[in-house]
Amino acid sequence: MSANAQHQEADATLICAPLLEAIAAQAETADRTRSVDSSVIAAIKASDLMRLTASRNLGGLATPVATVARELEAVAGACASTAWCLWNHLAVFHFYCGLLGPDHEDLLAEITARGEWVSLPAGAGTSIQGTTDGAEVMVSGDAHFGSGARYGEWVGITFMLDDERIPRFTIARSAEPGVRIDPTWNGMSLRASATDNLYYEKLRVPADRVVPFVPKYRVKFRDPGYPVIDHRYREDWVGLSDLWLGAMAVGVAQAALDEACAGIQARIAIMGTRMVERPTIHVNLGQAGAAIHSARAIVHEACAETDGRINEAAAPTEDDYLQQLAASMSALRLAGESMQLIVRVLGGNGLRESGSFERRYRDYQAMPLHINAHPDRVSEAYGRHLLGLPTENAF
Repeated sequence: MSANAQHQEADATLICAPLLEAIAAQAETADRTRSVDSSVIAAIKASDLMRLTASRNLGGLATPVATVARELEAVAGACASTAWCLWNHLAVFHFYCGLLGPDHEDLLAEITARGEWVSLPAGAGTSIQGTTDGAEVMVSGDAHFGSGARYGEWVGITFMLDDERIPRFTIARSAEPGVRIDPTWNGMSLRASATDNLYYEKLRVPADRVVPFVPKYRVKFRDPGYPVIDHRYREDWVGLSDLWLGAMAVGVAQAALDEACAGIQARIAIMGTRMVERPTIHVNLGQAGAAIHSARAIVHEACAETDGRINEAAAPTEDDYLQQLAASMSALRLAGESMQLIVRVLGGNGLRESGSFERRYRDYQAMPLHINAHPDRVSEAYGRHLLGLPTENAF
């Protein structure tokens, strides 16, 4: 059985399987128009994909981390932009649950039951100020890099309250008066990922929905005395998001490899030699396949270790967290190496005539540059840890 056939067989067991054809069919249009097809977004919201990272007491599926990785790998192989937005929802909802905690369990259960989409616009350039006004807090300011915000119903808001020095966090409906979403993402890759800017103007939220947003909150989550909705939320969302990002890179690279192997069958090289018979083609595709296989193995081993801790109700350590990040960094690098090998095989004519490789290649470029998984950030933090120095990253 070919590698492609094996993946197709595995896809049939996934929740996303019935949606993959529609997701793939709109991928090129999504890339061109910079927006995921509304019917695809509606289908995802109507599916159990939305409930993967919600615990069972919230009405979710409490899906193993490794299974979420397989789902996102498959979606990324169909359309990386769609996978990017779904990935953000799943990772951010996990974060919502950890930070808002048991006091907001009813609200989180309602979001789960309605299949509502969440986002976290809080990237570089975000500046929001809040003011206490009786039983409400009024927030105003700008938030950036809200992946999936235009598709969603809820936004997470980080802000400074009154004259306090500790940041605060809350969530609000994106359709509330005082919320404006600007669909601004014009990047070279993941063009439909909706990395939007949001603007808040005198947005009012209930004061009892505001919680502290202390630096290194991941350490607080590990404390057995810190109440959580479910033990799975002791795992930091950044670590999980990195593992799932590595899985998505694998999905993109695997799809590119499958397409290259299929497209090369009838190609003729210079002097009439069939490309499929050239030894250098075999060498480069073999290395690409091995790199992808290794990347997948790294991700799933780290996911299995994480699932083991969750099943045993064991709190993660800083070493566990950094190993999640390091596993993702390694998988992303291997996926990138495979993409370079595939380019070598396709050559100039292959690039000119290929259907989707250019898009997949561009989409991959953004993955290792995400702040959560950026190799400079991850390797610096892991290196300090290996030397016995404290890790300085706030998240």
